[in-house]
Amino acid sequence: MKHTTSIFRHILPVLTGLLVSSVGFAAEPVKPVTPIKIGFLVKQAEEPWFQDEWRFADQAALEKGFTLVKIGIPNGEKMMAAIDNLAAQKVQGFIICAPDVKLGMAIERTSKRNGLKVIAVDDQLIDGAGKPIASIPYMGISGYNIGKQVGEGLLEEMKARDWKAAEVGALRMSYDQLPTAHDRTQGAVDALKAAGFPVANMFDAAQSKTDTESAFNAANIAFTKQAHIKHWIIFGMNDEAVLGAVRAAESHALKSDAIIGIGIGGSKTALNEFVKPAATGFYGTVLISPKRHGYETAMNMYKWIVEQQAPAAVTLTSGTLMTRRNQAQLRAQNGL
Repeated sequence: MKHTTSIFRHILPVLTGLLVSSVGFAAEPVKPVTPIKIGFLVKQAEEPWFQDEWRFADQAALEKGFTLVKIGIPNGEKMMAAIDNLAAQKVQGFIICAPDVKLGMAIERTSKRNGLKVIAVDDQLIDGAGKPIASIPYMGISGYNIGKQVGEGLLEEMKARDWKAAEVGALRMSYDQLPTAHDRTQGAVDALKAAGFPVANMFDAAQSKTDTESAFNAANIAFTKQAHIKHWIIFGMNDEAVLGAVRAAESHALKSDAIIGIGIGGSKTALNEFVKPAATGFYGTVLISPKRHGYETAMNMYKWIVEQQAPAAVTLTSGTLMTRRNQAQLRAQNGL
C-alpha cells in the first residue's frame, strides 16, 4: 500500500503538468484591457456646429465602446486646464478646436508632456511663425474653395433676381485674426471680383467674436454708413455671421427680397431660417459636414490609439450650397 502511494506521489505532478500544458492553464495571465478615453475640446460649446460635432463623435464612441470626454474651452487658460484634466482622467488622446490657433505650440508641448495624441479639427494650429504645425493631424474644410462657392452662389442668385452689380453692396463679415475665417471670406471676394463685381461696392464689417450678436453690431455700423444702398449680398465665416448681418439689415427696414445672405456651416441657425413660413434675407448656406468632423475625427483617434494607425496629416472636406428648396434632402443625406 505504501509502495502504491509512493508511485502516485511521483506520477501525479507529471500528469498535472501534462494536463495544464494541454489546456493552456499555464499561459501568461491575461492583462486587463485599458479603457479607451478620448477628449473632444471645442472653443464655443454653445454653437450648433460644435454641438453637432459632439453628437456625431458620441455615435463613434457608442460604436467602438470608448468614453468621450467633452469640454468647452472658450479661452487659453481654460484650454490648458482642460488638457491637464484629460491627462488626470487617463485619456489617451484628444481632438481640439482651439480658441486661438496661435496656441498650437503650447498645445503640442502640453500633450507631449502628458503622452496624449492630438488631432486638430476645423481650425489648423500654427506655430510662432504662423506656419501650420505638421506634427498635429488636421481635419478641416478648404476655406478658400468653400468661400468661392459662397461667392458663386451669391452671383447666381443676383442674376436670378436681375440685380445690376453697380446697384448692389457686398458686405464681408470679417474676422481676419482667424486664418480659416480670412480664407473663407477671401474666396468669396475673389469669386465676386472675377465676375466683375465693383470693388468700390465691397464693404467690410469687422466682428469682435464669431457669434450672431457680434455680427449684428458690426453690420449695423456698415448699414448706417451705406444707407443709400438698397440691395445687399452678405457673406462671412459662418452662418452666425451672416444671420447677424441679416438681422441688422432688417433693423434698417431692408426687406428680405433686398438681401441675399449665404452662410457657411449648414447649422441649426440656418435650418431655423429655412423652416420659417416666409423666406428671409438668409438665402442659403454652404453645408459642411459636422458628421465627418465629429464622427470621423473620433474614429481616427480611436484607430490611432488602438491600432497605432496615425491619421492623414491633412484632410479637407467639401461643401454643398443648401437653400430652402433643397435643405430637407441634403440634411437627410448628411444625418442631420
